[in-house]
Amino acid sequence: MKRATKRPEGFVKPAHWSNDPVPAPEAPKVDEELSPTRYGDWVNKGIAVDF
Repeated sequence: MKRATKRPEGFVKPAHWSNDPVPAPEAPKVDEELSPTRYGDWVNKGIAVDF
């Protein structure tokens, strides 16, 4: 079956559609107070270890 590549004649774009690019994802925020480098706790193979 051939895929449609154009909209039908007379098609009106809804008002909420836009041509704006998709926003870039935001990087996850790091909580500095609970940073492992501050407390020395690390996860090794799913187990929390303390140096």
